[in-house]
Amino acid sequence: MPMIVSSSQNPTNANLFQAGSFSLPLGKKTYILGILNITPDSFSDGGRYLNVAQALSQAERLIDAGADILDIGGESTRPGSRRVSVQAEIERIRPVIAQLASRVKVPISVDTFKPEVAEAALSAGATIVNDVTGLLAYPQMADVVTRYQAGIILMHNAALYRTGHPAASVFTNLPAIPSSIVHELRRLPLLEATRRFLQIGCDTALHAGVRPTQIILDPGIGFGLLTDESLELIAEIENIQCLPDQRLPILAGPSRKRFIGELLGRPLEDRAVGTAAAVAAAIARGADFVRVHDVDTVAQAARVCDAILRRPRLGGSA
Repeated sequence: MPMIVSSSQNPTNANLFQAGSFSLPLGKKTYILGILNITPDSFSDGGRYLNVAQALSQAERLIDAGADILDIGGESTRPGSRRVSVQAEIERIRPVIAQLASRVKVPISVDTFKPEVAEAALSAGATIVNDVTGLLAYPQMADVVTRYQAGIILMHNAALYRTGHPAASVFTNLPAIPSSIVHELRRLPLLEATRRFLQIGCDTALHAGVRPTQIILDPGIGFGLLTDESLELIAEIENIQCLPDQRLPILAGPSRKRFIGELLGRPLEDRAVGTAAAVAAAIARGADFVRVHDVDTVAQAARVCDAILRRPRLGGSA
């Protein structure tokens, strides 16, 4: 269960992540987002939780296993996935979110880049929007987030600007971003492009009235990236910061990704240990949140990492 304090206690504290009525203290533990896809074709769990009863049961299992946040998606963004209409996406996720919001005491995140879907999910009880386009595809998403005082996860997505790159061309279900941004980002080294991408999203959010305490940064592991590039972004994860005078919390999402399969020669269903190792590395490098399928395995790894890395220093120093 997440450590929760009243959002009214310190609304501008940079050591909190705030999402609706939830305020999560940062630096004390790693928060785990458990993935729940209400889709027939998702990367790892597609087709398993298509009806409300199945989804609710899985949500309870994820929480029991150690999930601090539930991340619910109604449209797959895996390589080769097909587009889903706004209405179909809403019909998949809204009944599940509405039921969960009245049953669970953890924040609910909606994994969508469509403002209309986010609006429906937030009105049903979600408090976080997980946007895999980082507000670059639909900047009006920021207005939705502001209206609900929700949290926003801004993900860097190299597949959106690496047109023709072999690691990006397999992503067939992503919207376009402005060509001027594409041209700018393609000229930059990866880490610099990641920061610039996230800075554009942060500027959009802040201009719409989203506070820094409502923003999480995600380097977008695996999206349009080769294995070495995913490894680089994990190793450099603390250096994706994009605001000049404030550190924003960071999320890592390496769960069962292709780079783990390539490194270990393991199929999709046998990447839990590799995922846990990637999560441990990300935590050591500065991640505050991790998004995973194998919550039980990763929760154990994260708790050990936290006990080592977040403990008070000997001699009493913080």
